[in-house]
Amino acid sequence: MKAIQVHEYGGPEVLKYEEVPDPTPGPGELLVEVRAAGVNFADITSRIGRYRPALPWIPGNEAAGVVIGLGEGAEGFRIGDRVAWATPPAGLQIRYTNPGKAAKVRDTVARTYAERAVVPADRAVKIPDGLGFEEAAAVILQGITAHYLAFAAYPIKPGDKVLIHAGAGGVGLLLTQLAKECGATVYTTVSSEEKAALSREAGADHVIIYTRENFAEVVDRLTDGTGVEAVYDSVGAMTFEGSFQSLKPRGYLIYYGMSSGPVPPFELSRLNIGSYYVTRPSFAHYTETREELVSRAEGVFNRVVDGRLKVRIHGVYPLAQAAEAHRALEGRQVSGKVVLVP
Repeated sequence: MKAIQVHEYGGPEVLKYEEVPDPTPGPGELLVEVRAAGVNFADITSRIGRYRPALPWIPGNEAAGVVIGLGEGAEGFRIGDRVAWATPPAGLQIRYTNPGKAAKVRDTVARTYAERAVVPADRAVKIPDGLGFEEAAAVILQGITAHYLAFAAYPIKPGDKVLIHAGAGGVGLLLTQLAKECGATVYTTVSSEEKAALSREAGADHVIIYTRENFAEVVDRLTDGTGVEAVYDSVGAMTFEGSFQSLKPRGYLIYYGMSSGPVPPFELSRLNIGSYYVTRPSFAHYTETREELVSRAEGVFNRVVDGRLKVRIHGVYPLAQAAEAHRALEGRQVSGKVVLVP
């Protein structure tokens, strides 16, 4: 089969379109013909070596497709089922709830930049009628992320004020819609007028173009100096300080990405300034059980099917052009989701 393979860490040029052996499902696994694979910033983080998956490595941790093979004991699925799935980023180390159950995710990565992939059956969810493969691949990871950010990492309440960075990104657009569903006033940051229009279309009440204004100062002015209950920050190094300045006392900073780089070492005593809370939620921990995974996936899929949640796909690239998809994402040229199609 054809796949994208990485033999060394580096820029987009290390993504090689090659012939590789077909995967074989093991016990409890599904063999899936990939119809669409999502591109995530975590793929870039792994590609450049920040998470350092074992090489050679087939990227990708989110996709949708058709079941074409069943490993022994793979229950709940049949040949021909339409499924979607997502796993944590390759190379990231995750500590699970049970003592002694530490695992490197590189051992279970789904490797979705390929014509076929193997996925643990307990991490796959069925795609409902009315939802296409590209939409399912676009929303399975980012939609579930937005779901646990809005309903669990900080449960948004009616009347809350929240700040969402990268408001025109894939998660940002979905999270904005869910925050409005919860009854919040939503402030977002974006880099351009074009992205501002998309953020407003998703329901943002106030959109701040951070290339023109200091977002923390704008939030302070718009909230009459009180700040917001929660800041959702996927940018990291560039926004972390301003995010703190935007919080009201006892506010929550939900740091869930680092597209501008990791946050520098931080002195915990600074939280005392406003009795702040800081959390770094992980997809793995908010979908740790089968029940939670299915509940969140169905909550997202059902909202898309009935029109309550709009999914924006920025672009669909042939699998062979994965490097171009990465360049677009790294270059901040993307509003919404990027999808690869084998």
